[in-house]
Amino acid sequence: MRYRLTFIAGVAFGYVIGTRAGRERYEQLKKSARQVSQNPAVRNAAETASTVGREYAGKAYHSVSAVVGDKVGDKMPGSVASRVRSLRERSQNGRANGSGQDDWGSSAT
Repeated sequence: MRYRLTFIAGVAFGYVIGTRAGRERYEQLKKSARQVSQNPAVRNAAETASTVGREYAGKAYHSVSAVVGDKVGDKMPGSVASRVRSLRERSQNGRANGSGQDDWGSSAT
């Protein structure tokens, strides 16, 4: 019984100390992550990656929609073909009226 009580006390003490140390380490990691995310170089890199990704996604969309609409349009179900046509018309009208905005509110290139 004496050994069991000593073991339980040791486990409880270790848990409290470990929890406190774990919490301090968590706070350190959180602070470091916040500092990295607020770094201007990191923010610029993230913004550039986002912009380039949108640009490539727009180019890929237009390439695929042209291929799907022209070469495969008659082999697709009517509902899919009409959606592709409406998206293509919407993107062409967006450029024609000068808005140049995509669905996310950024400039389409």
